Amino acid sequence: MPLSRERILRMAIFLADKGGIESLSMRKLAAELGVQAMSLYNHVANKDDLLDGIVDIVIGEIDVPNLGIDWQTAMRRRANSAHEVLLRHPWATMPIVSRINVGPAMLRYIDATLGCLWEAGFSFELVDRAWNAIDSHIYGFTLQELNFPIESAEYAKTAKEYLPNIPPDKYPYMNRLTHYLIDGHYDGIADFNFGLELILNGLEQLLNQA
Repeated sequence: MPLSRERILRMAIFLADKGGIESLSMRKLAAELGVQAMSLYNHVANKDDLLDGIVDIVIGEIDVPNLGIDWQTAMRRRANSAHEVLLRHPWATMPIVSRINVGPAMLRYIDATLGCLWEAGFSFELVDRAWNAIDSHIYGFTLQELNFPIESAEYAKTAKEYLPNIPPDKYPYMNRLTHYLIDGHYDGIADFNFGLELILNGLEQLLNQA
């Protein structure tokens, strides 16, 4: 199969999914493709161009808002799709939030998001604030989920182990919540949609007030 930009980027995503973005190098990428490292530069300008390319492909996997349906439904689908895609590519959230990304998929994704909110009746100021509030929830929740040190199945066990560090005379509310976890009344698993619905409901109130 001849070398192409698409083939290079797809292999880079495969390697990043497998070993993390830190493990991705032009030399390793070339070895996986069975070519010399210098031949990659006929298709990607440098490492930054490579990163921009793979981020844009990942963004392209996210459902963009449909302007033909209710704005909350569209934004809910967008948020859940983004969360699922970012969990599928655990390395992708940080380069999305820490780099300027202007690839075609990213521009389409952002423009459709802005359009969905604008057509719903939000002012451009509220469009920008709403978009950022929703994305902060998506990226922040995803990063916490990916990096949380406790597996969900281990919540009760871990809570029991740490209970001696949370005496009721010093930390009464944390102690009560910990007992609640240990006794199995609540699994402690954070709910992505709980926070999302709070944001969407708050935005609906702002829209009605406007």
